[in-house]
Amino acid sequence: MSLRDKIETDYKNALKSKDKNKISTYRLILSGIKDLDINNRSGPNKKETDDEDIKKLLKKMIKQRSESIEVYKKNNRSDLLEIEQGEVAVLSEYLPKQLSEEETINICKEIIEKTGASSVKDMGKVMGQLKQGYSDTIDFSKAGALIKELLNK
Repeated sequence: MSLRDKIETDYKNALKSKDKNKISTYRLILSGIKDLDINNRSGPNKKETDDEDIKKLLKKMIKQRSESIEVYKKNNRSDLLEIEQGEVAVLSEYLPKQLSEEETINICKEIIEKTGASSVKDMGKVMGQLKQGYSDTIDFSKAGALIKELLNK
């Protein structure tokens, strides 16, 4: 079952159970997927929208909501905060589980040793290795900061 089919099935189930929060989140996801379809059909690089495209869309949506969550925390808007956190929970269901910070640190150290990176100039090599092996399971914004910190020691 493709990711798109799974999302559509879950959307139908949310409609049946009348879960308003999930319904609105699924509608956002499906709308984003339709936009992807339109973009992929036009232009020189015509292709079908695949699971990788949908995963990128979901990651982007999670990142947007995470930024909103930070703003709502600073401004004590718990009503909006709960909505965003609920959306992040629904979006995260369709992505592989993200590694913990401790696991990310260990992987970064391992790759730094393996590549022989010694300064921030070598950061591209390390990030390239990370993207090859862990593109779905590591948060690269956090990993980038960790790698910089580790290379500056």
